[in-house]
Amino acid sequence: MQNHKSVAVVGAGMVGTCCALYLQDEGFEVTLVDKGAPGDGASFGNLGCFGIASCVPPGMPGILKKVPGMLLDPDAPLKLRWSHALKTAPWFLRYIANTRRDRVEAIAAARQSLLNKVHETLDPLVKQAGAGNFLCPGGLLFTFESEAAFQAASYGFEIRRRHGVPMAFLSGDEAREVEPGLTKAVVRAMHVPTLAFTLDPGGLVKALAGLFERRGGTLLRRAVGGFEIGPDGVRALRTGQGSVPVENVVIAAGVWSRALARALGTKVPLEAERGYHTMFHDSSITMNGGVLSADRYVSVTPMKDGIRVGGFAEFAAPDAPPDMRRAKVIARIGQSLMPGLDSDRRTEWVGPRPSHPDSKPAIGRSPRHKNAWFAFGHDHLGLTFGSITGKLIAELLAGKPPSVDLEPFRPDRF
Repeated sequence: MQNHKSVAVVGAGMVGTCCALYLQDEGFEVTLVDKGAPGDGASFGNLGCFGIASCVPPGMPGILKKVPGMLLDPDAPLKLRWSHALKTAPWFLRYIANTRRDRVEAIAAARQSLLNKVHETLDPLVKQAGAGNFLCPGGLLFTFESEAAFQAASYGFEIRRRHGVPMAFLSGDEAREVEPGLTKAVVRAMHVPTLAFTLDPGGLVKALAGLFERRGGTLLRRAVGGFEIGPDGVRALRTGQGSVPVENVVIAAGVWSRALARALGTKVPLEAERGYHTMFHDSSITMNGGVLSADRYVSVTPMKDGIRVGGFAEFAAPDAPPDMRRAKVIARIGQSLMPGLDSDRRTEWVGPRPSHPDSKPAIGRSPRHKNAWFAFGHDHLGLTFGSITGKLIAELLAGKPPSVDLEPFRPDRF
C-alpha cells in the first residue's frame, strides 16, 4: 500500500461513485466531489442497460458512407451542431480511422476485457448497498425490419459470438412472443437473454453513494474548476468555495473531465456525444426487457415509473442549450416501434455522454502527475463499465496488479 491514504474523486456519477467505493475497500479515506447530487448527471438519463453485449464499437466498417445521409435525415441518429463542426473535425477523423476492421477487432477485444468483469465487480457493491431491488433480469432484443438490415449486422454478430456473448436469433413472430408490443414490421431479431437492467439508474447511483457515506466517506457539493499544483503533483482542488487539499485525485467527471485533464497538462480527444430521451410515465404497456431497433436507431426500455425511449448522438458543446425537438422525434419513433406506447405525462431529458474516438475509456495514471488518475470517456457504457473501472483505479492506487490489462486504456495513447 502506498503511504498516501486519502483520495479525492471528482465526479459522482456511476464511474466516480464506484471508484470511491473500491478505494474505500483498499483502505483509502475518500472524498467524492461533484457540483450536483450523485447520479444526477449522465448517469440519470441512460437507458438502464448493463451492456454485456456491447463489445462491438459504434464505429464499424462502412459507416463513413452513411454519415452524409444521417446528417440530412431528421430521424437519423447522428446530429451535429454546425457551429461546433470545426471543433469536432479532428475527433471525427480519428473516429473514422478507428472503423478499419483491424481497429474494430482490437477495440472489441479491449471492451470485452472490461465486460467480462462487469457483474463480478458490480454485484458485490449492489449487495452491500442493499440495492438489489434496483436490478432486474430482462434481456435485450436487437430488432430488424428487413432481411437486408439483418444481414448488414452479421459482422457485429460474429464479433459477439467470438467473444462469448449468448445470442438467439428469432423470427419476427418469435420476437413478438418475447415483447408482444413490437410492431408487425419487425421480421428478424437477435436476443441476448442474460442481460440485466436497472429500472432507476439515478436511484442506483444514489444507493451506492449512500453506502459510500455509511462507510465514512465524505460527499462534497462543489464545482471543481482547476488545481493547485506543486513540485510533487496536485496539492488541492480549486472550487468556487475555496481550495480543497488533496493527496491523490481521480478525475471521473464524464465529459467535464476534458477541461480538468487539460488543467493537468494533458489534452484528450473527449467529445460530448449528447443523448436525448423521452419518458412515457405510467404507460399502459409493459415490457419484459429492452428493445434496440437497428432500423429506427432508438432504444426502448422499462423503468420503474414507465417506459423510456432514447437515442441520437448529438455533437455539440456539453452545455449548449438542448434542442428538445430531438426528444419529440425520439418519442414518435419509439411509438412506431411499440405502437401501443403512450402516456398522458411525458418528460424529456438531454445529457452529454463522454466519448473518445476509439470508443474506449481512459483508465490510468495522469501522464504528467504521479498523484492524479484518469477514469473517464466511457462512451455509452458508463453504467456498465463503472464498477470495473472503480476496481481498476483502486488497484492502481493501492499498487496492486490490475485485474485487466490496461494497455488499451492508457490515458496517453492519443
